[in-house]
Amino acid sequence: MEELKALYRHTFGAEHTTATTLTAAGSNRQYVRLEADHIRDSVIGCIGTSAAENQAFAYLSAHFLRLGLNVPMVIAQSQDGMRYLQTDLGSESLFDALRTGREAGGKYDDAQVALLSRTIRELPRFQVLGFEGLQEEKLLPPTHFDTRTVLFDLNYFKYCFLRTTTVDFNEVMLQDDLEHLAADLTAPCSEASGGDGFLYRDFQARNVMLKNGTTPYFIDFQSGRIGPVHYDVASFLWQASARYPSQLREKLIADYLDSLQTLRLQVQRDVFRATLDRFVLFRLLQVLGAYGLRGKFERKPHFLQSIPMALQNLRDILPTGIADPYPELRHCLEELTKAAQLVASKPDKTPGNKSPLVVRIFSFSYKKGIPEDESGNGGGYVFDCRAPHNPGRYDEYKTLTGLDAPVIEFLEHDGEILPFLDNVYRLADFHVQRYIDRGFTSLMFSFGCTGGQHRSVYSAQHLAEHIHSKFGIEVRLLHREQGISQTWSNKQ
Repeated sequence: MEELKALYRHTFGAEHTTATTLTAAGSNRQYVRLEADHIRDSVIGCIGTSAAENQAFAYLSAHFLRLGLNVPMVIAQSQDGMRYLQTDLGSESLFDALRTGREAGGKYDDAQVALLSRTIRELPRFQVLGFEGLQEEKLLPPTHFDTRTVLFDLNYFKYCFLRTTTVDFNEVMLQDDLEHLAADLTAPCSEASGGDGFLYRDFQARNVMLKNGTTPYFIDFQSGRIGPVHYDVASFLWQASARYPSQLREKLIADYLDSLQTLRLQVQRDVFRATLDRFVLFRLLQVLGAYGLRGKFERKPHFLQSIPMALQNLRDILPTGIADPYPELRHCLEELTKAAQLVASKPDKTPGNKSPLVVRIFSFSYKKGIPEDESGNGGGYVFDCRAPHNPGRYDEYKTLTGLDAPVIEFLEHDGEILPFLDNVYRLADFHVQRYIDRGFTSLMFSFGCTGGQHRSVYSAQHLAEHIHSKFGIEVRLLHREQGISQTWSNKQ
């Protein structure tokens, strides 16, 4: 940090006044916002882990700026290449701006769709214009998307993700399929199908900053290389946590092609779309491999939390036949989507964790009071489910509960219960993991509604299934007013 501050002082001839460390998500780089009272604009300082990576970023930034593309400018670099200062693009990313749409299960409003469209229409400018005059020797190796690098990523999927589950597979047959897929992905890419260009490689909503709230600027392109344009489209539109509905994806693909065809007139939409499907499959395998490496081996919870969403993307695409040319791989993916609980986060078996965590979950009626906590720990979380639409107001649901299909359909179709539970899941996941890490043995969640029959029963049931699926720990569920109990045993 002292070296970064010295670089600021050398560049601006003044000491910084404030230094704010920024969240770096999955990156190993450290970012700091530096400000001084008498200097108008703040800057972002980066402390990298690789001088070559920083140099590639600086080269590409200057290259893109010459072409009029929206990227940060590198203002100064340290002599050892490990630190640099860049222009500050603000604090709001496209990922931040899309939060409410994600939390609503993929229901994006018109303003959010417009931001997505504006962003993906910029992508061909990087891929095609950015490819012109690109000095290959200044890119990070490997400089091309080739069979070897594809197999690196596919082996991450096999060894860092698939092998951490109980899915059984034939090693030789799976390797044959992975090599077949790699050959298909790296086959010569005609201009009719989209062609090759600058492959951004990490084109996702977290790497798009919104200057003044509306104008997309692009960061984290230092790992870019030369390769097929389809990769970035798959990376952006099949991001695990985004939950883009298929209709929105198709609209954004059309927007992308409208922009691409102004730069490459020979692109044929049907040929592009057929080629894109292979890259969607590859991108999902690559993502699962990364989540396995970062989450299961490096123990970063952010990545573990995204695994169920990545598996849902697989469930969505497998019926299209996308994996049919690769039968053993298809078998593995089908088994994974049926057994998501096998790949979720596991309790931490540290020496101090003598007794496993037990989670107790209740549904109840507020008319009869909040359930007592027999552990003596005070009762944990209590969630009020009375805000979502109440099925109990309608005669056809009065004799049913939140476990019955008609009530479940009503609650999920109405939509109000789903964003409510998404927020509950985030709180629950954080606390369950922290309780496991700290060796605690008891945690309680309670859901109340008017009669303890519909909304609270649905919510309690789904949280119980979610926690057991994700963490594999013992969960005890009681629907108090219904006299129904269920226990999921510890799988460790």
